[in-house]
This record gives sequence, structure tokens and C-alpha cells, in this order.
Amino acid sequence: MKTAAILNHVTFRYANADAGALDGLDLEIGQGECVLLCGSSGCGKTTVTRLLNGLIPHYYEGELEGSVTVAGREIRETAIEDLAGIVGSVFQNPRSQFFCVDTTAEIAFGCENMGLPETEIRSRISRTVAEMQIQSLMDRSIFKLSGGEKQKIACAGVAAMLPELIVLDEPTSNLDLDAIEGLRGIIAAWKRQGKTVVIAEHRLGWLEGLCDRAVLMDGGRIAAEYPGNVFFSLTPQQLADRGLRAFRPAHNYLAAPRGLQQIRPFPETGTVTLEEFRFRYGKHMALDIDRLEIPAGAVIALVGHNGAGKSTFMRCLCGLQKGFSGRIRMDGKCCRPKDMQRLSYMVMQDVNHQLFAETVLEEVMLGADDDRQQEAKALLEKLEIAEFQERHPMSLSGGQKQRTAIASALLAGKRLLVFDEPTSGLDFRSMVNTAALLQMPGSEVTVLIVTHDMELIDRCCTHVLHMENGSIS
Repeated sequence: MKTAAILNHVTFRYANADAGALDGLDLEIGQGECVLLCGSSGCGKTTVTRLLNGLIPHYYEGELEGSVTVAGREIRETAIEDLAGIVGSVFQNPRSQFFCVDTTAEIAFGCENMGLPETEIRSRISRTVAEMQIQSLMDRSIFKLSGGEKQKIACAGVAAMLPELIVLDEPTSNLDLDAIEGLRGIIAAWKRQGKTVVIAEHRLGWLEGLCDRAVLMDGGRIAAEYPGNVFFSLTPQQLADRGLRAFRPAHNYLAAPRGLQQIRPFPETGTVTLEEFRFRYGKHMALDIDRLEIPAGAVIALVGHNGAGKSTFMRCLCGLQKGFSGRIRMDGKCCRPKDMQRLSYMVMQDVNHQLFAETVLEEVMLGADDDRQQEAKALLEKLEIAEFQERHPMSLSGGQKQRTAIASALLAGKRLLVFDEPTSGLDFRSMVNTAALLQMPGSEVTVLIVTHDMELIDRCCTHVLHMENGSIS
């Protein structure tokens, strides 16, 4: 088998980091091979993907030792723009890689940067759109797409460039089960075309039958390697022992009827009542709920397919969406949007938008009284990020940033806590710890979790609220 990439005794430490991200790592990736990189948050998976696409050392600064060769080119000696036609990247948050405001232009963007003729660009777009079956997403505003739809556009933009190697970092972290199945089909098509695919991922089951090899990482090194069929024969306990998630969730709550369902015993303590909840994007009715009673003090999962209106519902509930019409009653009192801004705290899907402080501890303490510092440190211990309390939040891995934002929310002392995909990018152990903490706020606090993580729902939620097409029933 020909070689697509070779990492030879690679050690890397990010600038200003206390410890190295990779430690003497050796990895060879064959041409046409599909390789899974797995392991606990912070194990070095994302760093490997950044080496393969040239973001290290050309964008992320640090100390790099050893050699990295991609398609016969040493990355240190190859300009990142020259790697663009060889390596395509799909990031955890596709918004971070968009440059255009409409979908068609976004798919064309990479090809235009390669200097291809207009006729060739149009031909590639047509072929890619047909292969991925995304005709309905063409000529749409990027800003009005769901998370899953954005991920499809990101994949299409990469596919149109016809790279030899495609790197995906946590590509399913914000996707529903149907969207994941769609992504699986896209990767299967890439494999048939002979593309080399490297995937850093925590959600593993969807990759069964796709991956030729699984590489388990720990502390910046390779802890073990498995042929695909051997890896996907591991038991749930064997996976847990390795810090990995189970392949299949016990339940698919997305298949349940629309509405609110109680899934475990819960002491009734009143309700949060929503009336005439409506919002439009232009002519499109994005949210249309006549009346909904949410049990106060419950931990409620909000599920629905990508584009169902969950994020819009969240912003309206927290008083953050301009142009929203509706009423919210808590404790029998009518709350205006400004009241809800004061009473609620939302952890966004992309936590990079809400990390402001100079250290992790300061970030968690924002909005909390100074005498709660020991409580903040205890939260960091439970979330296993106490060792980073003096680090800048933006220097952390994606999963570590997520846990920092969760800790800040739990310490905020609000009546309503809203989490948008709080376990995206989290490994098994972090997910378990987070689930336990989400049950802790107490009967005075209502917790709403927008999630596609069925395992998280099984572990901590009392109710499931199923939304589709902006409505509940």
C-alpha cells in the first residue's frame, strides 16, 4: 500500500502551553485508508489533524520536533495554500471554516482559490451536489442553515476540491442520527473514490464498517492500534476501560412522538409556562407553539432533527431573540425578555463566543460572588479540569473549553440553565461527570439541554421534549 502521510517521532508543544500535546508519536497512514483517531479529550487527536492539514506549524505556533510528510511533502517546507488542494478539512464547528454568505459560493470558494477555470468549478459543484444529494441546500443563506446542513456544505466544499486526503475533526458532535447517517454515506463515497480519510471522533458506532483501522491515543502517544473489525467487536466495558463511549445508545429518543414525555420519576414542583411562542425568519415560521408547560426543577432534554427550531426556541426562552413574540410565566409571574435574560444562563454550542476571562478559574467565577471560589474549584475537580485553572480558556482543547463553560453556568445562580449540545467533543468519562453535575442544581433550577446525545439523556434527564418544524405537537 502506498503511503498518504507519515508522522515520524513527532513531538509538539503549543506556544505558552504547560505541557506537550504530542510526545514522540509515530504514525503511518496508507493511501485510500480510513483511520479513526480516538481517545480521551486532550489526548492529541486534534493536534494530529492539524499537522496533517498544515495548520501546524503554519497557523498554530509552538515547538515542533520530528517530521510530518503528507503526499510526499514535508509540511514545514510546504506553504499552507499549496496543501489546500491536497488535504481537505472538515472541522467540529463548520462555521469556523466558512468564508461566504451563501451555500453555492461557499462550495465554490476552495476551487476558486485553487485558480480553476469557471467551467471546471461549475462542473465540480454540479457533480458534488448530485453525489451528496444536497440540491435543496443550494443558493441558501449560510446563516439560516441548521448545524447538520452546515456540516453538509462544509463536506461539499472539501469534496469539490478533489483532495487526496480528507481530515475530519469531531464531525458528528452537533448532528442528529439522520444527519450522521448522511455523513456516513458521504465518507463511504469518498472511500469508493480512493480518498484517504482521517477522523478524530468520540461518537464511534456510526463508523463501524467504514474504518479500516482505529488508533487509540493517550497523553500525546499511540496507546494501541486495532484493525477496524477488531475494534468494533470491543464490549461496552472494554470501551469504558479505555475512556471511550459505547457504540450504540440504549434508546433513540428522536424516534418518540412529539411532545413532552417523562422518562424517570420526578417530584413535581410547579411549571414554567410558555404561551403563544412564535418567531419568523422572514416568511418562514421557525417557531409556533400555542402553549407549553415545562416542569420546574426538571432536567429536560430538547430533541429534534437538525433544523427543527431547537436553537431558536432556546434563544427565545432566554430572551435573546429580537422580534420574538410570546409570554413566559414563572412562579405565576409573567416574565419579559429582559427578565429572562436576568433569570437564565445559556451555554452556547460554540463556547468560543462566551469565554472572556484570562484564566479558567476567573471564567468560572464570572457572575459569582467571591466567597464561592472553593465551590468553583470543587466544580473544576469534578469536571477534571482543575489542573488548568490558571490556563487561559482559549488555550484548552474543545472538550476542556466545553467543561469550563458548563462549570460557569452551574455556578451562576440562575433559575433556568440552558445548554446547547453540552457534551459535544466530550469523551466518555467527561460525559459521565457532566451528566452527574447537570442533575445537581436542585429543585429551584430548571435545566434544559438541547442534545443529540442519547447516552447523556439516559444518564441525567427526567423528561424529553421532542420538537419538529418549530412546533411541539
